[in-house]
Formats: sequence, structure tokens, C-alpha cells
Amino acid sequence: MAAVVVPVLAVAALLMVLTWPSATAGRDAGREAGIIDVGTQYVDGTVLRTQDTTCEGTVEDVRPDGTVPEQVTCLEVLVRLAGSGREVQVFAPAGTTSAQVPDGTRVIVERYPARDGADETFAWSDFARGVPLGTLALVFLMVTVAVAGWRGLRAVVGLAVAFVVLWTYVLPGLVAGTDALLLALTAAVVIMTVVLYLAHGVSVRTTTALLGTFAGLAVVTLVGSLGAWAARLPAVATEDDYRLAGLLGDNGVEILHGVFLCGLVLAGLGVLNDVTVTQASAVWELRTADPDASWRALFAGGMRIGRDHIASTIYTIAFAYVGASLPVLLLLQVYDMPLGRTLTGGVFAAEIVRTLAGSIGLVLAIPLTTGIAAVAARATPVTARLRREMAEHGHGHAHPA
Repeated sequence: MAAVVVPVLAVAALLMVLTWPSATAGRDAGREAGIIDVGTQYVDGTVLRTQDTTCEGTVEDVRPDGTVPEQVTCLEVLVRLAGSGREVQVFAPAGTTSAQVPDGTRVIVERYPARDGADETFAWSDFARGVPLGTLALVFLMVTVAVAGWRGLRAVVGLAVAFVVLWTYVLPGLVAGTDALLLALTAAVVIMTVVLYLAHGVSVRTTTALLGTFAGLAVVTLVGSLGAWAARLPAVATEDDYRLAGLLGDNGVEILHGVFLCGLVLAGLGVLNDVTVTQASAVWELRTADPDASWRALFAGGMRIGRDHIASTIYTIAFAYVGASLPVLLLLQVYDMPLGRTLTGGVFAAEIVRTLAGSIGLVLAIPLTTGIAAVAARATPVTARLRREMAEHGHGHAHPA
């Protein structure tokens, strides 16, 4: 198996080096599009008081009939800036009430320096969420380590590595116009290799799960590409797509075509990793319990476990996409569009292709991983060391055969 994993990883690492994008690709695109003001500063502040007042209506206040009222009620906020102690007044976004911004609330304010004869101005940016989000992340880390021990900590470290790869390699590469599938598959191979070996250790069992993950990714990529081509999915289907295409420049639409497939591949990583590790662990447990079991018996036993896992995992994929698309579903409900037309429209057609491609790859990854694991397990003698490794690395999702 090393004869397969090592060359694949070497090619992925080489491609990553050759296609590594500029660190400023995203910012450069933003400056060219005129949406990034290099002089803007973001300053933390504390709310001193709020009061309702009257402001001129804007597009944020548009009525259902499409008209914009001349005057609307808005919330004026007095903020003390961190560091300087300076007090400035800003207006909260439309719909924000004083109850949502009590005194003492930490917020972020945008500062626009004076230039070209214009005075220095301040504007509301957002709530400061660093403390609650950091606290939640710390609780997640503590719970993970408390339940899963050092392996849980290694898994969190692997997750951090994955996000670094996505932020520094995949996203800038997409903005720079690098082939999206190349970016996605290269990043997926590197991420999965690091994550699996870091969390589960270097072993034949982990390598089996890694090969199963690679096979599942290949299926997802193939089915997703064929599905997108056959369904003639549009690159630009929503208002955000139109805006992003414009910001990306002349090649914006072409880039967005690849973004769908890139997202398809990356979305399947977590679920594929889960099922392949489960199947590899299950087969090794069966092998340890019955050292004389044949390849066929190991495969049959592993598939009994895999079939139980398939149903629950498919539900996970489907409802994850439904949850992410809930605002769009509500909008279509309000518009009272026919169900058939809704499901075959550009936005939902893309989600259906994404869900089905991911599910097909997931389902086929189970027999592929089980077959690979059965062959590898039969070729690996059952020793006292193997029994200790299985006791240490047993996967919690495995079910009794």
C-alpha cells in the first residue's frame, strides 16, 4: 500500500509547491475591484449609550413593494474607542434595537482617515465576538481532550493544519485562477494524509483508511463533474455569485465554474474520513477476533457494519445541506414557487448534484475500503503488538458483527 500512498503524496506535494499562489492574491483582487480601502482601520470599542433617532431611508430599508421610505427609525450608538479613549457616534445596522446593544457591549468601529478634503469619519463595523467565540473554541478543545485524550488533541491540531492549507493555498489559488479541481484534489490529498496519520498514527490500518478515502474522493470528483456537465449547472446562480464574479474580474465566471467542483471535493472530506476509518478499524477488529477468518469473511463482516453506517451518514449529508440552504428555502416558500421548478432551478440543482455526488462517493467508499482492509488484514499476522494497537486505536463507530 505504501507503493500507492507515497507516490500520490509526493505528486500532491510537488503540485502544491508548483501551484502555490501569492499570499496577496485575495487582497490584490479586492484592491483592483475597488472594494478594499487600504487606509481603513478597525478599532475595538465599548458602547456607552444608545438612543433611537430618525435617519434618511436607504436600500436596507426597502419595503415589500420596492419603495424606500424617506425617513426611518435608526439606532445611534456612542462608542468609546480602545486605546485612545476617544468617544465617537456611529449608527447601528438597520433592524438593530437598543436591547441588542446594551451599555458595555464590545463592538468594532471602522475609521476612515481624513483625505482629499474629507473629514475623518467613523462607521459601525460589527460586534466584537472574539471572547465568546474563543470561549466556545476552548470548551470544544477541553471536551475533545477530556473524552478522546491525546488523540483528540492531535485531531484538533490536524483540523488546524487543514484550515491553514485552505486559507493559504486553496482560497488564494482560486482567486488567482488556478484550476479548481487541481487545487481541491492536491489539498485534499495533503490534508487527509496529515490528518489521518496525526490522529490515528502510522500503521497499515491507517494507510488502508487513507487509500479508501482517496478512492472515495476520486468517485466524488468523477460523479460531480459528470453531474455538473449533464445538468448544465450555471456558474452564476445567486446574487452573491454575480457580485463575486464581478469582483474576480474578466475570468470571474470561469473561476466560479471551478469553485463548485472544488467545494464538492472539500465537502466530502470529513464524511469520507469518518466512514473509511470506521471500516478499516472494523475489519481489523474482526481479524483480531478471528485470526483464521478468510478474506471473504472479513469483507462480509465489514460490510454488515458498513451498511449500518451508510444510512446515518447519508442523512448527515442531506440535512447538513438543507440546514445551510434554509434561508433560500424560506424565500422560495414565500414566493410560492412550484416544487418541481424549485428543485430543478440553478441554486437547488447545484445542491442536489453536490449531495448526490457526495453520497455516491460515500456509499462506494465503504466497499472499496472494506475490500482493501480485508486484503491488508489477511496479509498482516495477528501479533501481540497488533492486538495492543487495536486496543489503543479502536474506532468508536464500529458495531459488533
